[in-house]
Amino acid sequence: MTRPAKASSYHHGDLRRAILDAGEAELTEGGLAGFSLRRVAARVGVSHSAPAHHFGDTAGMIEALAERGFHRLLACMEARQAAGLQTPYERLLGSGMGYLDFALSHPGLFRLVFGRPAPPAPESGLRQAADAAFLHLAAAVAAVQGGAPLAHSGALAQVLACWTRVHGLAELALSGYIPNLADDPQSAPARAARDALFRELFEVHITPG
Repeated sequence: MTRPAKASSYHHGDLRRAILDAGEAELTEGGLAGFSLRRVAARVGVSHSAPAHHFGDTAGMIEALAERGFHRLLACMEARQAAGLQTPYERLLGSGMGYLDFALSHPGLFRLVFGRPAPPAPESGLRQAADAAFLHLAAAVAAVQGGAPLAHSGALAQVLACWTRVHGLAELALSGYIPNLADDPQSAPARAARDALFRELFEVHITPG
């Protein structure tokens, strides 16, 4: 078995990234209940002070992981948009499929970003990352409806309708209530089946304006 690298073998940025990777693995395996910097440090093979040097304390590291989660969510939505047809409706569907990709491929981060007890602090990196992901979805919905993002209460309701639909599907899949939907999320057949189900469910409720 390969032994964890010691701190001296990491470059500065590599160590921070390695600690975040270990923190994500801890979240995926055990959630927040048993999360600690000491456990994360042990997973990387560095002293328990190394995570504190980069993130301050456990709360600081959790915030950094949540920020990573929102960045990944946005990246997944953008990637699926870019891979599909470039009509407004297909781009909206792509965003939703990317949302599911993120939830099923990074369940620890998904649970974290939408399960934190307190909202992000204003002007924080976490707030900016969360807002960017939300505004991406809002813009995709607005493009289908032919209006400005969040221009009025009806526009916000449309965004929330899309968001709650895809989020609920992701939660049900992760909880095992939709058989096989969360199995092997990286495989092409699993993704194709997931996309087909998402498209069918989505088209029942949302049509281009």
